[in-house]
Amino acid sequence: MVVTAKGSIRVQINGISHVISDVYYVPELKTNLLSLGQLQEKGLAILIQNGTCKIFYPDRGLIIHTTMKGNRMFYLSASIAPKHPLCLQAEDVSEKETQLWHSRFEHLNYKGLSTLASKQMVLGLPSLKSPKTICTTCLVGKQHRDSIPKQSSWKTSTKLQLIHADICGPISPPSHSNKRYVLSFIDDYSRKAWIYFLHEKSEAITVFKSFKACVEKEAGI
Repeated sequence: MVVTAKGSIRVQINGISHVISDVYYVPELKTNLLSLGQLQEKGLAILIQNGTCKIFYPDRGLIIHTTMKGNRMFYLSASIAPKHPLCLQAEDVSEKETQLWHSRFEHLNYKGLSTLASKQMVLGLPSLKSPKTICTTCLVGKQHRDSIPKQSSWKTSTKLQLIHADICGPISPPSHSNKRYVLSFIDDYSRKAWIYFLHEKSEAITVFKSFKACVEKEAGI
C-alpha cells in the first residue's frame, strides 16, 4: 500500500481531545490503525492487563482506556474534533461510490457504467461520474506486455549448459508410496528428461543436489 501524505489530526476519544502527529494517509487502507509502539516512542506509557489497555501521558495521567474485543484487538471510538478539520481530507463521497461500483462490475470502464445507468439496465445503479483518481488495478492489469518470442536468442552448445526444472503437485490421489509431487529436469541441449517423485515439496533441494552430482559424474564434469 502506498502512503500518499503525512500530517497531524485532532480527534476526540471519550470526550477528550487528542492530537496525533505523524499520521500516514493510506487511501487503500480501510481501517484506522493506532500503533502502540509508536505511542511508546513518543513518551506515553502503555499498560495491558486483564483484557484492558490503558495509555498514560506523563503530565495528564490516564488518557485512554479500552477493552480487548474480537481478534484480540483493542478498539477505540474516535471522532474528528469540532472546528478542527482533518488535515488529510479523504476523497469525495461520490468518488468513493463510483470506485465501489467500478470494482463491483469487475473494473468496467466508466463509460460502460454510465450506459448501464442511463438505460436503467441495473436496478439501484446511480448516475456516476468519472473520478479524478486513476484506478491502480486497471493500470496494472491493462498495461502493455511484450509478446513471448517464438525462438530463443541464445542456444546451448553442450550438455548440462542449461537445465529446465519444474515441480508439480500436490497430486490427488497420491501414488501407492504416498508421493504427491513430481520434480522434472530437462537438459536444453539433448532434451533428456529426469523425473523424480517426492513426498513433500521440501525434498526438492535434496533431490536436486543428488541429481546434480549424478549427471555431472556421468558427463565427466
